[in-house]
Amino acid sequence: MDIQRVFYIVCIALLSTSRLGSAGDIVHQDDVAPKKPGCENNFVLVKVPTWVDHIEDKEYVGVGARFGPTLESKEKHANQTRLALADPPDCCSKPKNKLTGEVILVHRGNCSFTRKANIAEEAGASAILIINYRTELFKMVCEGNETDLEIGIPAVMLPQDAGASLEKYIMNGSVVMLALYSPKRPVVDVAEVFLWLMAVGTILCASYWSAWTAREAAIEQDKLLKDASEEYLPAEGTHSGGIVDINMTSAILFVVVASCFLVMLYKLMSRWFIEVLVVLFCIGGVEGLQTCLVALLSCFRCFQNAAESFVKVPFFGAVSYLTLAVCPFCIAFSVIWAVFRQISFAWIGQDILGISLIITVLQIVRVPNLKVGTVLLSCAFLYDIFWVFVSKWWFHESVMIVVARGDRSGEDGIPMLLKIPRMFDPWGGYSIIGFGDIILPGLLVAFSLRYDWLAKKSLRAGYFVWAMTAYGLGLLITYVALNMMDGHGQPALLYIVPFTLGTFLTLGKKRGDLRILWTRGEPERPCPHLELQSPQ
Repeated sequence: MDIQRVFYIVCIALLSTSRLGSAGDIVHQDDVAPKKPGCENNFVLVKVPTWVDHIEDKEYVGVGARFGPTLESKEKHANQTRLALADPPDCCSKPKNKLTGEVILVHRGNCSFTRKANIAEEAGASAILIINYRTELFKMVCEGNETDLEIGIPAVMLPQDAGASLEKYIMNGSVVMLALYSPKRPVVDVAEVFLWLMAVGTILCASYWSAWTAREAAIEQDKLLKDASEEYLPAEGTHSGGIVDINMTSAILFVVVASCFLVMLYKLMSRWFIEVLVVLFCIGGVEGLQTCLVALLSCFRCFQNAAESFVKVPFFGAVSYLTLAVCPFCIAFSVIWAVFRQISFAWIGQDILGISLIITVLQIVRVPNLKVGTVLLSCAFLYDIFWVFVSKWWFHESVMIVVARGDRSGEDGIPMLLKIPRMFDPWGGYSIIGFGDIILPGLLVAFSLRYDWLAKKSLRAGYFVWAMTAYGLGLLITYVALNMMDGHGQPALLYIVPFTLGTFLTLGKKRGDLRILWTRGEPERPCPHLELQSPQ
């Protein structure tokens, strides 16, 4: 595999997206209106099932206000109530039509949310639905100088398209009934457990593959040292073909390159641009899946001859027969996923391609020592925090989260993510993690296992188990933070980097290996005649 192809795969994988919650997150943040008596509800999503002329119709999603009573959490306890239009539509003055317990549908604007709710309650409404003037949800809060906050009816914001549909039914003479309830999300969903296992398992597999490759290269070098004089051999350790070491310059430039790429995605985000990303992801996925399958099949004796026999292919050079046999399957798999990626179980194909790509990158790209690893992860740490949190000050929204969700593109997020549907969440959606949250710490974890094998350290005396455990704990803390933040996006590297890097540095210092880990990145092997073996 040539360096140009490796660089291409790395460029795709460098998009480090934050760990997000399920679909349906409320768009706008409430940063200016503090809670106060009568206006201290937590913001919750609200399900609004509807019936038109006694026939079940669509179910809409709204957001509850900070004021008013809380809603039922179970559908069976929610009453079906008739919907009525406000007259005037903004409900900033007493409605002309008499209400007897109906839910009133009003337009946003011209007066405060609490004034609309007070007027609707005085007119006899049982609840108020406020139509936003955009196709998104907005948090309804109380203004700082408001005092009349003893509101006895629930208030729910609906997006513009949902309100327009309900208005149209009523104006056409149909009877519209609806119910309002807000089901609670489970504290932990099974999808999060599986996603954690996928991330940890991916790094585990990639680390062992990377360590095995490094050990084989070291054994080959020692064989050469037995048969030839050192003066005819390179001073540095040799690598197997296609291995690329990250240097200090590229580690520092990561922030600049990845930030430019992220801003480009943010500015150009549209349906056609998502299609371009899908094509790029498919090419990288084919490369990763092919590399993993060839390596896996080569372990079987019946495929070894095909793996070791090569043929010249124009533009590609020498290619093994096994690679030629596997390639059509990989291309077909990728194309089928791209064509049918909107169906409900397409996430399986996306995860297979994504995991293959991540493993391939972690096997090819390496940090040569702890110094480069520290600089790379420190830059990634700052990068993640800046584009999730700080970018709101300049762009008025989190650039990282907008890109990861695929807002304004009409698509369900970008493809550079591992995702699993939330199985027991009444709101549905996906639990997702960005490639960068696996690849970047995975580079350090893979480095730890390579060092352990070359230093002939047992698992207990080495660094790999500690680094792997630290990554798992860091990702677990990300889940906890995600749930505490009510499902809003979190920069996973904010938690993962201190765990993995901090553990490695502390343990290296305590054991006296920090100088070698920091500079050389591999132990000195003065006697090349000793056979290298993996620890038992």
